[in-house]
Amino acid sequence: MTRPPLPQYSFETAIQKVRLAEDGWNSRDAAKVALAYSENTRWRNRAEFIVGRTAVEEFLTRKWAKELEYRLIKHLWVFDGNRIAVRYAYEFRDDSENWLRAYGNENWEFGDDGLMRHRHASINEHPIAEGDRKFHWPLGRRPDDHPGLTAFGF
Repeated sequence: MTRPPLPQYSFETAIQKVRLAEDGWNSRDAAKVALAYSENTRWRNRAEFIVGRTAVEEFLTRKWAKELEYRLIKHLWVFDGNRIAVRYAYEFRDDSENWLRAYGNENWEFGDDGLMRHRHASINEHPIAEGDRKFHWPLGRRPDDHPGLTAFGF
């Protein structure tokens, strides 16, 4: 199984890889998203350490059961060879109707097959008022004409 675009990344293919990742996560389909990771992928997500595609799927299922109305924007930060770094922000509400915005950075490393072998994420979130939300597209893929992170000053 391969997951194009494949390393070694160019500017164009790195941008494409980031957008494909954003689209997948915005689908909130844990089984589909988990297929982007190698069978033995290794993650650090905040203080949680996750190993293996099955564990990724379980993690994402738990995440999106708690993070409702999830909308994410990723932005390419830098790339080199088979590695990509992104910054991102996402908004969601919890089951008590509290809105939150999270900001983070991820470092990704890919195998020759284009599957992600390593993901290291640092994330901070804070409460926001519903009126302070910035991401208002319908659930699912962010429209191509929707502003990215830079337009919001994030």
